[in-house]
Parts: sequence; C-alpha cells; structure tokens
Amino acid sequence: MKTLLFSPVLSIFMLAFFSGQKDMNCGHSGIKGQVYVISGNQMPSPDAPPPAPKGMKTTLYVYELTNTSQVSRNGSSAFYKDVSTKLVKELATKEDGSFSIKLKPGTYSLFVKKGDLFYSNLFDGQNNIHPVEVKKGKMTEEKFRVDYEAVY
Repeated sequence: MKTLLFSPVLSIFMLAFFSGQKDMNCGHSGIKGQVYVISGNQMPSPDAPPPAPKGMKTTLYVYELTNTSQVSRNGSSAFYKDVSTKLVKELATKEDGSFSIKLKPGTYSLFVKKGDLFYSNLFDGQNNIHPVEVKKGKMTEEKFRVDYEAVY
C-alpha cells in the first residue's frame, strides 16, 4: 500500500522539479551594457588624447525595431519628437551607466532622452535606429554612445 501511494506522489514531485529545471537551464535573453557620454572637443591631437568616455545615469528606452520613417525627427538631428513604434520597456541605468534588461528574442531599437526629445545616433543600412538583436538564451552586449555635446 505504501508503494502505491509513494509512487504517484514521487512522480508528481519529480515532474514539477524537472519541468522547473528545464526553464532554469535555458538562460536569460536580453541586453546588457553601458550608456556613456562623450562631450567636448574630440578632434585628434598628438598632444592631448581624448578623454575617456564617462558612464551616464539616465533612462534607457527599448522600442520595437524602429525605422527613421517611424519617428518625427527634430530637423536633421539624431533627436526625435515622437516614436510611433511600441515601447517595450524602459529602465534606469546605474550611476556608471551600466544596465541589464531581460527581453524576448527579437530586434529592438534603443533611445535615451534629453528633455522631451528622444535621442539615438546609430543606424543600420536600412535606416533602422540603433538596432540590437536579442538571441534566445543570450545577453547581447551593447554600448550606447551619447555624444550630442561632442565636436568631431
């Protein structure tokens, strides 16, 4: 009698335990990295090496992949009044600009804000704004350069 009762209980426990283990082993998908700021004169000079980039505490906005045709651009700059794609997540970076965010596999666009305007200055060959691909079970490393106060 004990064996018959023990067997179903053990089976249920093992099923619950191993189904949870499967999820734990698949890893996390997302993006991790740093938002950093570059400002001032960045012209090359043998007498003065450029200053090292500095981490920036800010809010990072993760949108569905966004093309330049899906934003209201502020003139011809890398600033945008509106982004018409869906906001997926937003997160505050740490003091040093570092961040880590879990996301489903896919391709996303990254932005920060200055005042009421979104900012992003990286594009691919199809005019997608700061595209980042997230693969299943992988944390994609990404650096986000904020250089609107830099002179090149």
